[in-house]
Amino acid sequence: MANSEMLSKIENGQGFIAALDQSGGSTPKALAGYGIGADSFSNDDEMFGLIHKMRSRIITSPSFGNGKVIGAILFEKTMNGDADGKPVPEALWDRGVVPFLKVDKGLEDEANGVQLMKPIDDLAAQCKQALSKGVFGTKMRSVINKANAKGISAIVEQQFAFGKQILSHGLMPIIEPEVNIKSDERAECDKILLGGLTKQLDALADDQRVILKLSIPVEPNLYKPLIAHPKVVRLVALSGGYSTEDACEQLAKNEDMIASFSRGLLQDLRVSQSDEEFDAVLGGAIDQIYRASIA
Repeated sequence: MANSEMLSKIENGQGFIAALDQSGGSTPKALAGYGIGADSFSNDDEMFGLIHKMRSRIITSPSFGNGKVIGAILFEKTMNGDADGKPVPEALWDRGVVPFLKVDKGLEDEANGVQLMKPIDDLAAQCKQALSKGVFGTKMRSVINKANAKGISAIVEQQFAFGKQILSHGLMPIIEPEVNIKSDERAECDKILLGGLTKQLDALADDQRVILKLSIPVEPNLYKPLIAHPKVVRLVALSGGYSTEDACEQLAKNEDMIASFSRGLLQDLRVSQSDEEFDAVLGGAIDQIYRASIA
């Protein structure tokens, strides 16, 4: 395993993991929310340059280094960029924030009520590059829309198959089989997922451990057995489209589940804000998410 100090920070730290990993498909929406419209860029390079400026502004803001953010998930282009004159992973760890890399390539079309991940043909190369940059772990997302046991089993098996490959490269995988919060079968999805995850965790080797990133369950504390599982380093929650207020309210009902929010962290940040205003808004969101994570 990479860095024992980073492992301790993620396993025992009081705080939450920021999700700063919007990729190609979600970047225009993230920029629009920040106040930068599609007419502000004419190609992907310009678009990614703008989103990198936004992320650098977040990472270097005083409130981001106040100890309440213990980790950050990065898009590949962000990992390879600089912030505050340093490589982004180094700049993060200098502030006590553990860096992770998003490695998935997006989602397949829905089948059996779920969307599996597309093949990750360059996973080994991504892991090698991440290690060279001082990154601690990875994240990969798939989506559950219906309470289809066959589909959910396939999602969990795929997540853990990739997870074992990532572990073999010395990185910590974040396993993220998201349950769509708009699904009318959410509660049943949660229960089927719990069983599938438990089965895969039980089958891991003695030296293999993972982080789980899950949708906040309909039934509070449904996932407590996962938190207690010896193969789980930490259980973190995605905001899944909830507003900051709603996500924090739901998260606070679940003991020992911490946040890993994207929209819930960034929703009120604007390019037009002064640095002081920007930091105050970001700090307010960080404080709110922190309180829900330690509730």
